[in-house]
Amino acid sequence: MDPATIIGLGGAFTALIAMIYMEGSHIGAILLPPPMILVFGATIMVGMAGCTIKDTIHAWKSVPKFLLAKIPDVSEAIDTIVSLSEKARREGLLALEDAAKGIEDEFMREGLTSAIDGTDPEDLRTLMEDKIEAKKAGDKVAYKMFTAMGGYAPTIGIIGTVISLVHVLENLSDPEKLGGMIAAAFVATLWGLLTANFLWLPIAGRMERISELEVIRMEIITEGLIALQSGSNPRQVGERLRSLIPADQVKEQSEAA
Repeated sequence: MDPATIIGLGGAFTALIAMIYMEGSHIGAILLPPPMILVFGATIMVGMAGCTIKDTIHAWKSVPKFLLAKIPDVSEAIDTIVSLSEKARREGLLALEDAAKGIEDEFMREGLTSAIDGTDPEDLRTLMEDKIEAKKAGDKVAYKMFTAMGGYAPTIGIIGTVISLVHVLENLSDPEKLGGMIAAAFVATLWGLLTANFLWLPIAGRMERISELEVIRMEIITEGLIALQSGSNPRQVGERLRSLIPADQVKEQSEAA
């Protein structure tokens, strides 16, 4: 699991709490149920309103998967394809049937199985690209909803502040309470901005980035399997696939490999 999101959010909330206490306040000053209920509840509801029930369920189910996701190892996929290419070049495609069964990556396993079965290269490419597009579309539904929630939250916070200020104006006859009431009124705006920038938008950004990395890996696998099926030189296959990704994402190969 890549800890960037957990570290980032943990650091952001730590900085917020540090500022609160350095200002001489306390955490309880912002933990007010009414504005929190409005901001969290309304943001989630309007986020759902812009999607379908299935989209909403899919988006929320995707959160743990993306936050706890292991960063796709493109270099490992390339090594596997090169190894398979070497075996296919020596023994033929049919010799890869047993190897295909031991591949954990479902996308690679299904693609390799189709290649072994003699699927036309163009049909194989179309099949795998269709799966990639379906993957991109499904992921987009998830991170798009959280991006939208990040846009709604600050405005909902302002709505809560306006409602509270209306209540303040109704009590101008009691000056002693005005300070606390005005302070409480702005807590809704705080929570709107806080949830947008500390939760919804970072979650959406994480989802989008992990999706991009997974798609890159799937595209590399597609190109590799097409080359494998055509009987290309394994060394050239590896070099070409590594040329398709940023250098910092490619693990250096050991001399033994």
